[in-house]
Amino acid sequence: MFRSIRSAVVLCGLLAGIQSAQANVVVVLNSRDATVQLLDQDSYKSLQTFPVGKEPHHLMATPDNKSLIVASAVGNELVFLDPVTGQVQRHVKDVLDPYQIGFSPDQKWFVATSLRLHRLDIYSYNGKDLTLAKRVPLPKLPSHVAFDAKSTTVFVTQQGSDQVSAVDLKTQNVLWTIPVGKLPAGIAMTPDDKYLLVGIMGSDYVEVIDWRTRQTVKRIKAGAGTHNFRALGDGRYTYVSNRVSNTINIIDQKTLENVGTIDVPGGPDCMEITADKKYMWATLRWIKKVAVIDLQARKVVRTIPVGRSPHGVFFANSSARM
Repeated sequence: MFRSIRSAVVLCGLLAGIQSAQANVVVVLNSRDATVQLLDQDSYKSLQTFPVGKEPHHLMATPDNKSLIVASAVGNELVFLDPVTGQVQRHVKDVLDPYQIGFSPDQKWFVATSLRLHRLDIYSYNGKDLTLAKRVPLPKLPSHVAFDAKSTTVFVTQQGSDQVSAVDLKTQNVLWTIPVGKLPAGIAMTPDDKYLLVGIMGSDYVEVIDWRTRQTVKRIKAGAGTHNFRALGDGRYTYVSNRVSNTINIIDQKTLENVGTIDVPGGPDCMEITADKKYMWATLRWIKKVAVIDLQARKVVRTIPVGRSPHGVFFANSSARM
């Protein structure tokens, strides 16, 4: 009896150890290599690399956190991974040119921008399956997306036409399109649902848009090649990467001010933040590495070799995204 109890305790301990280790897997998309690379968050070692469809750029978890979706743009498919282990669960074929992807806050809609095909694909979502609702033509090179808090509207940047469009999710009609700065890329909604933040990649600032009045209300100076956003998860601060100036800025979403700069050589792009908000992992597009950044010290503490043109990065034990 005691032997059985002891064996059960040992088994539980082993399983807990395995689950803990799996929870620390970092998923990196090497877009030019068409691979997914798994890293160990604790040891920084590469665990596994496996092929996915061509040009995997962006990724995000499903609303129930049971899957991680990798958008394979040129591969024309979505690849579902286990968000904890990084292993492939299933493939969804014939999703044409999925570049950036997103779920509406109410979890009823899934969208995918088609950068090469100049459109936004809108799918209804029932918690498991995606059903195409409409393909919405847009100006040139639709890129990143953001949603309003009530899930009525999705906002899309267009890098090729220097514009932002608003699309009604219920009717799938374009509500409006307005000009912004050159090569708009990342876009994010402030936690109070008042403003859109747009990274102006062709310059060095974040454009702040009052989306209800469709007016630019401010430009926040950042760094050259202002690109993508990742919120700290405290409801106030967000980070924006600057691929040309090799920096990441800290934006106060309440005051709409740039309150800090972190030097990150190598073309910082996508970012992920640990649940304790102490460390950021950022892909470095130009030098085939991922940077680990101490957010309190505001400095890079380690770089890890990965594949060519690393883009999206994810781990399950991350901070909130607002």
